[in-house]
Amino acid sequence: MSESAAKDTPEQAQFREHCRQWLADNHPGEPPVRLPQSPLEIMTTEQLDYLQAWQKAAYDAGLVGCDYPEEVGGGGRNDCQRVANAEMIRARTPFLPNVIGLGMAAPTVFYHGQEALKQRLLPRLFSGEDIWCQGFSEPGAGSDLASVQTFAEKKGDKWVINGHKVWTSLAHFAEWMILLLRTDKSHKYDGLSYFVVPIRSALGKGVTVRPLIKITGETGFNEVIFEDLEVDDSFRLDELGKGWQVAMTTLAHERGAGEKVTPRSGGMKSRSTHSSTSSSLIELARQCQRDGRPASEDALLRDRIIRQVIREEGLAQNQRRARVAALQDHPARLPLQNKLLSSEIAQDTGAIAMEVAGASASLYLGDDNAPAGGQWPMAYMNSYGMTIAAGTSEVQRNILGERVLGLAKSK
Repeated sequence: MSESAAKDTPEQAQFREHCRQWLADNHPGEPPVRLPQSPLEIMTTEQLDYLQAWQKAAYDAGLVGCDYPEEVGGGGRNDCQRVANAEMIRARTPFLPNVIGLGMAAPTVFYHGQEALKQRLLPRLFSGEDIWCQGFSEPGAGSDLASVQTFAEKKGDKWVINGHKVWTSLAHFAEWMILLLRTDKSHKYDGLSYFVVPIRSALGKGVTVRPLIKITGETGFNEVIFEDLEVDDSFRLDELGKGWQVAMTTLAHERGAGEKVTPRSGGMKSRSTHSSTSSSLIELARQCQRDGRPASEDALLRDRIIRQVIREEGLAQNQRRARVAALQDHPARLPLQNKLLSSEIAQDTGAIAMEVAGASASLYLGDDNAPAGGQWPMAYMNSYGMTIAAGTSEVQRNILGERVLGLAKSK
């Protein structure tokens, strides 16, 4: 029995047994198509169809949206989502594709949306039938989120939206977008409002989605252009001018610091098809040769790899500590710290893997001679997106310094 299972409440223990039995009976097995390393790199309808079917099955079995109320499509359980997440990881199931919907849109809609909107949107979000994307970053407003200029003008009971969003993951498949925009140009923060917008049905009728090709050759990112898109006022979350406060709910969950009354992810736990952990790095070092010997015998590489092992263990222990309220000196410190460190550890692990593979690191997917099927170069290149997403590492350090440690603002 795992340590987490040993601490289960009776409800959690019963639910864990349900999860294990259902996953044993319904594991989808090897996918019929090559899957990307995370939901943010889904490129083809074949990949999406397979993953959506898996999320729908998991939702129907009660493994997604566990802790949300039943009246909005949830399971009505108490702190059971983490149990489902842990069991899906243990069973090595595919990831759930609706990562932005589960991790960011669901808690934001739940906390700030009207009841009718929650009941309309959340069930199909949990099931994965409606994919969601996030409309925050703009060409002139990335980390400076309060400077967004996409504008909505009130006309009768409608809002007319014009503007340009960028780095919009999954927009090419999304039915809905969570959208931060400006409704008053005279105030930086109080002039922001927050909407949920149906973009799939508006393609060619006020919405244009253009894929952005990454260095990996994948097209998970997009830019989205709004030209006189009309939406109902009922799609606004919270009060007019409260967009910044609503956005903080989204960012808190994106960065792992969301309230515990609802699950952070609703089942989001993103499992890569290629693990970039130090255990995989050790295996790579045993397989690759350096000067006629396994790279794992190189003393300098061994030292760097073991440092990664120590960093990962420290991160795991911090995550354990985050579950103990009495050990919290500040509610945001450990979640923000974990987001910062996990993305940087993954990037550093990928960089070491490139050194371990040597010249073979230039071989890519589909090359029979590529170590680990060419997944390591892909993981290394994709890691740069994660040190930017949800605020760059520099932004995370500023938040930790100013809001947690009480340091002076950086100039």
